[in-house]
Amino acid sequence: MKKITALAILALTVSSFMATAQQLKNKKMKKVLFVVTSHDQLGNTGEKTGFWTEELAAPYYALLDKGVIIDIATPKGGQPPIDPKSADPSSATEDTKRFDADKVLLEKLKNTKKLSDVNQADYDAVFYPGGHGPLWDLVENKNSVALIESFYTHKKPVAFVCHAPAVLKNVKINGEFLVKGKKITGFANTEEEAVGLSKIVPFLLEDVLQANGGIYSKTENWHPYAIEDGLLITGQNPASSKLVAEKLLVQLNSKK
Repeated sequence: MKKITALAILALTVSSFMATAQQLKNKKMKKVLFVVTSHDQLGNTGEKTGFWTEELAAPYYALLDKGVIIDIATPKGGQPPIDPKSADPSSATEDTKRFDADKVLLEKLKNTKKLSDVNQADYDAVFYPGGHGPLWDLVENKNSVALIESFYTHKKPVAFVCHAPAVLKNVKINGEFLVKGKKITGFANTEEEAVGLSKIVPFLLEDVLQANGGIYSKTENWHPYAIEDGLLITGQNPASSKLVAEKLLVQLNSKK
């Protein structure tokens, strides 16, 4: 009987130790919030839009595979719309193929958090994938604006790719546009012209970033290009998604 009791106590001790170790591990693991559009109408064209699959998938896996915990939030909560063109086989990459088969991620997308319910204090950084959807909802969303301002003033990285830098349009720090005097990139006017949507989008991202004082730069259309200016990380187009994630990961790992 004594032997059995001793074994039971040992088992409880080991179990308690493992639980404590897991708690400590979870505390050390970095946590990033992805903010995704809920908007699915491409202006008045009658066509659908949403988030661009590669711009969510590539950064998601780049961070997840390095042990980062990721939550996803949208203005409306629930399933965010996927731009149908990004789901076309012609736009497929290894990351989007993984996305298509990832039941865990697909289920997470069906149950995204509502943006108004999230708190920057629960995360180490925020990342915004693009697609045309954000131009219509996240740009003017007060919860999104306040969230970015909160991350930035609490010295946490804020990262955006492709059309997502547009959500910085109304973001201010101490009364000045966050982008003022900052090196920044995003979907170029020439790229918007190439996809034939210059007259459809509510504004041209490149123009707005410059109008708000951003030091905008770009590379050739569709080529990878990402810029880091302090806590602000931006990428030009879908091909830049993983570059943005890599820069974000470096910043996350530099913080204890």
